[in-house]
Amino acid sequence: MHIETLKIFCDLADLQSFSKTAEKHFVSQSAVSQQLAQIEVTHKCQLINRKKRPIELTKAGQLLYNAARDMLDRYGQLKSELNALKSSAGSRINVGAIFSIGMHTLPDYVKRFMVGHPNVNVHIEYFSAARIYELVLSGDIDIGLVAVPKKDKRLDVYDFENEPLVLACSPKHPVSLESHVDIHRLQFERFIAFEKDVPTRVWIDNILERYNIVVRPVMEFDNIETIKRAVEINAGVSILPQTAILQELGAGTIKALPFSNEKLVRPTGIIVRKGKILGQAGRYCIELLQKKTK
Repeated sequence: MHIETLKIFCDLADLQSFSKTAEKHFVSQSAVSQQLAQIEVTHKCQLINRKKRPIELTKAGQLLYNAARDMLDRYGQLKSELNALKSSAGSRINVGAIFSIGMHTLPDYVKRFMVGHPNVNVHIEYFSAARIYELVLSGDIDIGLVAVPKKDKRLDVYDFENEPLVLACSPKHPVSLESHVDIHRLQFERFIAFEKDVPTRVWIDNILERYNIVVRPVMEFDNIETIKRAVEINAGVSILPQTAILQELGAGTIKALPFSNEKLVRPTGIIVRKGKILGQAGRYCIELLQKKTK
């Protein structure tokens, strides 16, 4: 039984959907069905109750799911240990970051890290938050940087930076003439939002709900760069991390207004697979990101 087959089975059990599982693994629904059928034929038992909607595991399916999860966790640990052996000299650290952190916050930390470890290659790639969690858990990246980190018993989660949240608007917007803004000014305002499955969107929605604010979402995007472009053309206002709009502030294409009600922030975090073996350079990198080194 291949590791990839076990991953597909576990995702099918978690997502309770053939289509979502197929989309996640970039295969057809037929391929997911065929792999499930292959396992059932091999073990001569039914694993999924196909008559239920959403689908449910049978007792045999639950047994296999528990065992498969354990095997996948052990396999991920093995990959981590093998990667640690291959990079015992600390020659490479693989980092996955959401775009806003990777582009605007991380570079200064990397520069400081390279001063102490000039021979270490810090390889940074940008992914969605969901993809970063997957890659950290599978052992394919060493360190992940995400916004609004979620708790997971399979992960060690460390605090990174609390990024100040500001009202971002075009210089042509009437509110741009003010030095600060009451969050209630956003009531029924045209709003450029993150897509609903982005953790920052959930965080901002909770803030607005806490203040009983109803905005008018006119556009939704999965990345901060596109949101900034929409704000620049005065399509609406947005709430964004100030660190992510420093270039636009300098160029004068976006105005940033702090909120008078309270200091709003977006938490960010460092995620590492629990039990992952990191070399000295990797441990130093995490300490640096936590601002524990001078």
